[in-house]
Amino acid sequence: MNRLQLKPLSLALLIAGAVAFGALALFAPRSQAADEAKPAATAKAALTVSTVQPQSAKLGIQLAANGSVAAWQEASVGAESNGLRIAELRANVGDNVQRGQVLASFATETIQADVALARAALAEAQANAAEALANAERARAVAGSGAVSAQQIGLYLSQEQSAKARVDSAKAQLDAQLLRQKQTQVLAPDSGVISARNATLGAVVGAGTELFKLIRQGRLEWRAEVTASELARIVPGTSVLVTAPGGAQRKGKVRMLAPTVDAASRNGLVYVDLPGAAGTFKPGMYARGEFELGQSTALTVPQTAVVVRDGFSYVYRVGDDQRVSQRKVQTGRITGDRVEVLNGVKPEERLVASGGSFLSDGDLVKVVEAAQPAAAAKTN
Repeated sequence: MNRLQLKPLSLALLIAGAVAFGALALFAPRSQAADEAKPAATAKAALTVSTVQPQSAKLGIQLAANGSVAAWQEASVGAESNGLRIAELRANVGDNVQRGQVLASFATETIQADVALARAALAEAQANAAEALANAERARAVAGSGAVSAQQIGLYLSQEQSAKARVDSAKAQLDAQLLRQKQTQVLAPDSGVISARNATLGAVVGAGTELFKLIRQGRLEWRAEVTASELARIVPGTSVLVTAPGGAQRKGKVRMLAPTVDAASRNGLVYVDLPGAAGTFKPGMYARGEFELGQSTALTVPQTAVVVRDGFSYVYRVGDDQRVSQRKVQTGRITGDRVEVLNGVKPEERLVASGGSFLSDGDLVKVVEAAQPAAAAKTN
């Protein structure tokens, strides 16, 4: 009886297993084929990019140099009289002064006394000269009568000449004292800016003592140091853009070239006028400048197309298969948003315009057209 009950159960299990195996065999090939086809159908681009082509452009040829800012000419203003006391100071460092303006004054008491003595001496000499002239006229009147000896007449005539000489001497002494009186005021020899003041109120100074230094006409110049070979490329009148350490810039022009080259450094000086630079540039300041030597044709790309990695510059070329290849390039001059490419690309090649830092060599990209200008979009 047990055998009869087990046979139908075994048969049922066997039939269920066969059905399950058939269903697995039926569906397995389809799933495997679908899995194999899936990667090919769902391959995606690494990045959506727009492309640009290198363009030829005229770029300026520039020569960079360093140098110091200095005064065009610096005048030394000193005392001309000896032993006078400074009574008043009317100028300080940084003041703009005009030609003939009073910078300082000396005490005049001593000079006034000397002038008074000189005037008195002149008056005395003129009185003596008048008396000698009268005696000489009388001697001439009686010269032929014999009333006065010839020796006496000659004495009167010589006294007349001596008196005239003493008058001239007294006049010269008075003029000298008047000149000293005039020199009690120190005047600016030219218009400009006071760069130094050595004068001290109350000091007694000697003749020739420097009291002030003056930057003539407030003019500054930049003295650039260039090599001997670079010196030959620069001519008077060349435009220069000079940049101060703080970032201020000023346009200048080459005034002259040094006639000699320093034997130790082998560098020559180029003198560049900096008009109107007195406010932002200071004498003694170290500045950088760029000489504009003309223009030349260059192949340029947008700066966004250049990727810098490990100290080298790269661009990404887009091939016909929409895959990018990394190109190492050498860059040069920069103007605006474009940079010169010296080698590594050709004018007809398509380059990734931006986003290259997210790409690797061989990546697949999706290329789209660059955005249209606003005017064109509005017309469409």
